[in-house]
Amino acid sequence: MTDEAAMRLAMAHAQAARAAGEVPVGAVLVRDGQVIATGANAPVALADPTAHAEMVALRAAASAAGNYRLDGCTLYVTLEPCPMCAGALLHARVARVVFAAADPRTGAAGSVVNLFDEPLLNHHTRVEGGLLAGECGAMLQDFFRERRAAQARVAQPLREDALRTPRNAFEVDGAAAWEGAYTHDLPALAGLRLHHVELGDERAATVFICLHGAGDWGVRFAAIAASLAGYGVRVLVPDLIGFGRSDKPKRGDLHRLDWHVQVLRAWCESLGLRRVVLLAEAAEADLCVALWSALGAQAAGIVLLPTVERDEARSHLAALPFPDRGHTAGPRAFADGWKPQAGAVTRTIPVLHLESEGPEALARAVEYFAA
Repeated sequence: MTDEAAMRLAMAHAQAARAAGEVPVGAVLVRDGQVIATGANAPVALADPTAHAEMVALRAAASAAGNYRLDGCTLYVTLEPCPMCAGALLHARVARVVFAAADPRTGAAGSVVNLFDEPLLNHHTRVEGGLLAGECGAMLQDFFRERRAAQARVAQPLREDALRTPRNAFEVDGAAAWEGAYTHDLPALAGLRLHHVELGDERAATVFICLHGAGDWGVRFAAIAASLAGYGVRVLVPDLIGFGRSDKPKRGDLHRLDWHVQVLRAWCESLGLRRVVLLAEAAEADLCVALWSALGAQAAGIVLLPTVERDEARSHLAALPFPDRGHTAGPRAFADGWKPQAGAVTRTIPVLHLESEGPEALARAVEYFAA
C-alpha cells in the first residue's frame, strides 16, 4: 500500500466521522504494507476525550496483536497529532507517522511543539507531514464552516434594551448570503450578539480584520474579503454591535469608541488570533488605531483604503440592517465622530495606505504584512 493510498483510506474514515457529527479526522495503521487497524474521531459518540482517531486505531491494533507495542508500524492520519496522541504513538513504539494537515493550535509534530523530536526520550518516531494536506484541510474547513452556520441559526435571547434586524430585511442579492457566525457568550458583550463572516484559510498565521464605518456593515467588504482570502490569508469581517446582523442596543450612549474596542479585543482573544492586520477606509483610522493599541503584540499593522462615495447599489445594501430609526442608534452615535483615546498609542504603527481596493493593491497588502 502506497502512502497516498493509505492516506486516502484515512480520509474515508474522516468522512465517516464527519457524517457522525464528529470533527473529521481519520487514521490508518499499516504494517508490512497491510492495514492492521483504522480509526475515526469519536470523542462525542463515546463521551471519551481520548477517543481521537489515532487512539482508536492504536487500541484496535494493540488489542488484535495482544501487545501494546506496535513496532514496525506506520500511522497515517489526516490531521497533525495532538500531544496526547503523540505520546501514545511514542509509547507504542510506532516507527513512522505520516500526517496531512498541520494543526497550528494543538499540533505536537512541529506546529506548537514537537514531541517526536525530543532528544531525551528513549524512542524516536519518524514524522512526515503535508501528504494530501490541501484536501484534508479543506475537509476540516468545510466541517467547521457548516458547524458555525448551524450555530448561527440557533437563536439567542435578545436583551430588552436592544433590537435585532428581521432576517427578511437581508433577503436581497448580495446580502442574503452574507451570513456567518454569531458570538454572544463573551462577558464584554453582556448578552448581545456579535456577527462576523470568515473567509480564507483558518490555519493561516496572518489574519486580516475588515472594519466598516458609520454608514456601513460587513457586506461592504464582500469583494475585498474574497480577494484577500484568495491570497492565502484568513479574513474576518465583523459587524460592530449596532450594525449589520449584530444586535442593536437602543441606547446611543453605549456606542463609545472604548466600548466597541473592548468588545472587538475580547472577540479577537476568544478566537486565539496571533497576527492581526486591521483594514478599513481611511475615514475609520481612529477605530483602527484604538483597536491596534488595545491588541498589543497581536496587532501587526493597519491597511487604509481610500474613502469612497457610495453608489446607489451600495447605499441600498448599507441601509438594509436599519429598517427604521429604532435600529439606528449605532450609526447615529458613530456619525457624531469618535475621538481617539489620548495616550493610547505607545508603539510605532506600521500603516500601509492603498491607492485603490483592487486585487493588485490588496495583493500588495498581503505581501507587505504576511510575507
